[in-house]
Amino acid sequence: MPEILEIEFYRLHAEAVVGRTVAEVVADDAWFLKEGLDAATLRAALIGRTFSAARRRGKLLLLDTDSGSGPVLGLRFGMTGRLIVDTGATVEVLIYGSNRDVPAWDRFTLGFEGGGDLRIRDPRRLGGVLLDPDEEALGPDALRLTLRELRTALGNSTAPLKARLMDQHRVAGLGNLLTDEILWRTGLDPEREARSLDDDEVKRLHRQIRSGLERMWARGGSHTGDLQEARVRGGVCPKDGTPLLRRTIGGRTTYSCPLHQV
Repeated sequence: MPEILEIEFYRLHAEAVVGRTVAEVVADDAWFLKEGLDAATLRAALIGRTFSAARRRGKLLLLDTDSGSGPVLGLRFGMTGRLIVDTGATVEVLIYGSNRDVPAWDRFTLGFEGGGDLRIRDPRRLGGVLLDPDEEALGPDALRLTLRELRTALGNSTAPLKARLMDQHRVAGLGNLLTDEILWRTGLDPEREARSLDDDEVKRLHRQIRSGLERMWARGGSHTGDLQEARVRGGVCPKDGTPLLRRTIGGRTTYSCPLHQV
């Protein structure tokens, strides 16, 4: 599924549209347009605009127009969305979505002057398109998260640690796979209260967020963690062979080791 690492791949792929001018907007799926946006408003805002930068905050891809003087296009990809620029998909395989190339699943398309296009292909329609999204509603980006920002994110919350880390208003970009991997490596129980971590544990968690993201980026994405293959019913901990716990935490299926994650 697209988490922060996949969206960073998407951002790099979207650099190919910088300097290109929008000639056509196809946004026939009203469900895919978020926060009251409609197709007519989107067309009026984007046609004739030139993309000037591709940015990202957490799992939100941001495309600036007209050197920042025009509207910002925000793209979300949910669990099954892929970005396609011209004829190439950035990520060919998604774990929780179909990887078939079915044009009917194209939920949003931009056509450019001189040819070529940008599309979101999303079979389950879990992503979305925004215009001038509220970037400040998101927490600090996980790839650049400081120790101080992590302490603030955890705060005095009684929420489960995993749920707090996946709250995009607290830390932007961490999803289910990354969070399970990071907590497994840190040796922290995902169901612990966020506020219960002592200073050494917070520092250890911060180091694992940074090093874990770097490691999985180099390997090719959020699905490349050492815990990943064991995230199945009956799976055992790759570190100590203990049967993994399978729980629902923060609304998401969670795998953890009851022996070394405390």
